[in-house]
Amino acid sequence: MSVDSQQLNDELSGALSDCQVSVEGDGGKFLVTVIGDVFAGLNPVKRQQLVYQHLNPHIQSGAVHAVSMQLHTPEEAAQKS
Repeated sequence: MSVDSQQLNDELSGALSDCQVSVEGDGGKFLVTVIGDVFAGLNPVKRQQLVYQHLNPHIQSGAVHAVSMQLHTPEEAAQKS
């Protein structure tokens, strides 16, 4: 079973409805960028766990095997730009 960036984007957007979600990549390797208040007060590991819970079915199936994440609050994202 394979998955593409649009499918992951749609799934994460649905699961993290108050966030801006962007997924890039293919061939099982993806860059996931999520910006949202949901990350306020969470350390980097907790932020990743929040996103991985939605990616795990694809990881377990082998459709996703490499994920890089950029997970920020809106304030953090504004500081980076």
